Amino acid sequence: MKIALAQINPTVGDFVGNTKKILEYAARAEESRVDLVVFPELAVCGYPPADLLEKSSFVLRAEQVTAELAEWTARVGRPALLCGTVMAATSSVGKQVRNVAALLDKGKVSFVQQKMLLPFYDVFDEQRYFEPAAEQTLISVGGEPLAITICEDAWNDKGFWPRQMYPVDPVERLMAQWKTQPKEHAGQQRIIVNISASPYWQGKPQVRQSMLTALAVRHGAYVAMTNQVGGNDSLVFDGSSLVIRPDGEVVARALSFSEDLVVFDTNDRDAVAASAELDEVAEMWNALVLGTRDYVRKCAFSKVLVGLSGGIDSALVAAIAVEAIGAENVIGVGMPTEYSSLGSIEDARKLAKNLKVRFELLPIHDVFAQFQHVLQPLFAGTPSGLAEENLQPRIRGTLLMALSNKFGALVLTTGNKSEMSTGYCTLYGDMVGALAVIGDVMKTRVYALSRYVNRVREVIPWETIEKPPSAELRPEQLDTDSLPPYEVLDPILEAYVERYCSAEQIAEEQGVDVALVRSVLQLVERSEYKRQQAAPVLKVTKKSFGMGRRFPIAVKVQV
Repeated sequence: MKIALAQINPTVGDFVGNTKKILEYAARAEESRVDLVVFPELAVCGYPPADLLEKSSFVLRAEQVTAELAEWTARVGRPALLCGTVMAATSSVGKQVRNVAALLDKGKVSFVQQKMLLPFYDVFDEQRYFEPAAEQTLISVGGEPLAITICEDAWNDKGFWPRQMYPVDPVERLMAQWKTQPKEHAGQQRIIVNISASPYWQGKPQVRQSMLTALAVRHGAYVAMTNQVGGNDSLVFDGSSLVIRPDGEVVARALSFSEDLVVFDTNDRDAVAASAELDEVAEMWNALVLGTRDYVRKCAFSKVLVGLSGGIDSALVAAIAVEAIGAENVIGVGMPTEYSSLGSIEDARKLAKNLKVRFELLPIHDVFAQFQHVLQPLFAGTPSGLAEENLQPRIRGTLLMALSNKFGALVLTTGNKSEMSTGYCTLYGDMVGALAVIGDVMKTRVYALSRYVNRVREVIPWETIEKPPSAELRPEQLDTDSLPPYEVLDPILEAYVERYCSAEQIAEEQGVDVALVRSVLQLVERSEYKRQQAAPVLKVTKKSFGMGRRFPIAVKVQV
């Protein structure tokens, strides 16, 4: 069988745009005379549609578009299309919507495979919306038997995972049916097709490939997985669609973080795909760029604003923005006070020049002084401290939002995961904005990404990378005045925030004093109220802040 994997970037709710894209890729695949074109999970409506699924009009429109796509197959004859979409449930009990893979052939929806395993962990909420399938069924396409699975349905292999998440394995059930196929199909190649909307996190593509390889070898089958690509809100989908031979060899591979069309033929037993070099830093960079680009464009904006302090975080965000939407669409704004060093101002200027972005300088000394004057009757007799420090980023946030309103540009926040974890950030100040681009990137990883940006030429000034980090909100301030050094802090945060380790476990694992660990964990717990008011965070690690990490605000936790 000759199959095309159509790795597309759909937009949630854009039925017109998604249909156009599906037909474009179907037409390209037709030129290669394939038998079947496979599109990602929920390609018709985009993933994740969330509570749009509770609107009957949304589900009806998806069904209408699916029928329109089926009509295309009547006009061309072949190939057949396998599209992820939503349909109304047929049962009188349970959820009202189904997550399905619809086989479109000869002008009609000839077969529907409903998703059986509905994830309800991390960022997934599928049990909230969908009715699970009661059974799985092998089908025949062009005389070839085919096992169709939808994303999670392929993620419960007892031979790969130390603990299964679900009591049933859809793939195992489908393979059992193979034994009952007619004798004329006995010698035919087993093919498992998986349509996915599998979000990216660091290391996920490698885990996914290893899992699918184990599946192919265990069942002696070709495994062909088409994964969505693109950014939708906080989620980034890497694509990385692939085909694995029964011996575990990858014979076809799509690009990562880009749309692609890959064609393979099960009769070509000698085909072998070139191995992809998976550098973790480059992988994360591509994810951040794609997530930023799609967030801006899918929200119908074209320009962004970045507050440039001369520090490494804002420099990295600006570099990502330029790569994502072009230098002509990025505006950098410097807003120095009396505590901002001349070096920081010059570093911001140099960065803007290197990136070729517009740079505006708006000193806030006078505004800060006026605020202090207004507050003086109430602040009289109290020492200068956190309130005065936080006034500065709040003034900056106000100015950025004024510019955003005036010029129709989204503000990108520049805080990193280390800061968001510990609350080392100011509500309504440096947290102001539409998207937290590096909110899932620890400070030490910020440095690695910045060096990656400079791999060919100096983009981020080396002075910015090499100087000690400082918020510059009081004289001679350094981050280490309030936090442990980041090379100590970040492993503690990663263990607690991403792996839920206890203070004792972290102290033993990292070889640090348990009292220090507890002091850090207390910062994390006290800052939940800030995080739940933060801009959406681009998810690039296994556990990010946002919808995939749900904790109460008013709570007393013993750390």
